[in-house]
Parts: sequence; C-alpha cells; structure tokens
Amino acid sequence: MAPMSRRQTLIGAAAATGAGLLSSIVPKLHADPLGLPIGCQTYPVRTLIAQDFPGTMKTLGTAGFQRVELCSPAGYADSGFGDIAKYKGPELRKILEDAGLQCESAHFSMEELRKNMQGSIAWAKDVGLTQMMVPSLEGPKQPTMDDVKRAADEYNKIAEQSAKAGIQQGLHNEGFELSSVDGQRTYDLLLQLLDPKLVKFQFQCSTITKGFDPLVYFTKYPGRFISMHVQDWSAAQHKMVPVGQGDFDWKKIFDAARVGGVKNYFVEMNLDAMKASIPYLRQLTV
Repeated sequence: MAPMSRRQTLIGAAAATGAGLLSSIVPKLHADPLGLPIGCQTYPVRTLIAQDFPGTMKTLGTAGFQRVELCSPAGYADSGFGDIAKYKGPELRKILEDAGLQCESAHFSMEELRKNMQGSIAWAKDVGLTQMMVPSLEGPKQPTMDDVKRAADEYNKIAEQSAKAGIQQGLHNEGFELSSVDGQRTYDLLLQLLDPKLVKFQFQCSTITKGFDPLVYFTKYPGRFISMHVQDWSAAQHKMVPVGQGDFDWKKIFDAARVGGVKNYFVEMNLDAMKASIPYLRQLTV
C-alpha cells in the first residue's frame, strides 16, 4: 500500500467502541497519560513540512508537543518528506531540539525496506531513531493464508536486520492488516506469526470504528505493543474530533496501553485538532 493511502482508515462509519473494561490493576500515574511526553505524527502536516521543515517543527513545539514521529524521506518523498533528507542527523536533531522536540520513531514504507533496507537503517541510525514503524505489510486486499504467512515471514526477516542494528521494528494496522482470512482477522494472525522478540505493534486507535478495540488488543496481547496513534471520534458528528471531545474512553485506553507495553503515543489528525487535543492530554491522569 502506498504511503499516501495509509490515512484512508481514518475515515469510516462509526461503530460501537466495544467492551473491554479494565480495572485498576496497575498503580495510577498523576502526569500526562502513562507519564509520557505528548507526541504527534507529522504526516498530517506534510504539506507544511515540504515548505518549511524547521518552521513546522517550531509550530508543533510551540503548540505543546514534546515528541514527533517522522516519515522517512525515501519512502515518503512524494508525500512532502523528501526534502528532509538534506539534513544530516546532528543537524536534524538540532532543528528538533531548537523547537523543544525529540524524535525516536519514524514510518518507513515496505517498498523502501525491500529496496534498500541497509540504507533505511543507516538513515534511522543517523537521525537517532530507536523505532522503525511500517504502516502496513502491503499484502492483497483479500489475502489467502499463504499470503499472510509470506508477509509475516518477510517482515520477520526485515525485523531481524533492524534488531542487529539495535532498532525496534513496529507494525501499524492499516489496509492489509484489517482484512480477514477464513473468518480470522489478518491482524490477529500476524500477532501469532510475527516473532515477539523482533516485532512490536503500533495500534491505530481510529480502527475502533472498524471493530478493532485497543482495550481488547492491549489486554489480550500484553507486552506486544510499543506505540499507538491517537484519534478521537464523535458518532454524533460522524467525524474525528480532538482527543477528549469524542466517544472514546481515554482513561481506559491509556490504562490498557500500559498493559499492552506502549512506550510512546502520537496524536494524528489535522493540525487544529492535534493542537486542541493537548489541553485534555495534559490533565488526563491514568
């Protein structure tokens, strides 16, 4: 699946957010959710990044974000990230530091990893990343079990190379991952087939609208997740809204995220909605 299509799952009919109540089985943290810095994915501001990367980072830092998740200049060149390839690691980190930001994670397309895995790892190391996230394994829309097994085998091998370089691979849940095979969710099959020592998962919270409940996944697969993308949804307005202004129970989601193993999270909506999410996240205790 091309990088430009990876946001298509943010649009869809709202469905019930599902059950999955989680009691207070872990101590409460009186800080930002999970006691973690508030982060944002930079894909929604890709047009601004193409025009002025340093200025856009300052905008995000001024808004109150402390972490950003980038997209690689090789895999997302046509999406507005190509120009950041001109910055060497120390220079890019200085731009982020001047904006009050840090970056430990970025998204990479499967196509670029297939073509030049070592080049992608080299860029990640230069920038100082500890996580390389893949939006989708880009399998067919209606896969067979063999398709899923082949995709998992390929990604296990990719993740093994990353692990040798000291970088964690993580898989997002987009198009291919939301398909099904013989009555089973492809996503569930991948959780079984991908090596837990090599692959962690990054949960896209907007997939609640497609029946993928983070409460269920975080508690059913403890320790398998490392990150999540955060969006809220209003069934009444039938659209995404700033975090805390929609139907999702974020206290329960963040509580479950700790069980799932989540180490960072990134708000991912349009810029205005991302900015409007910050006050809620600052006061949310989990």
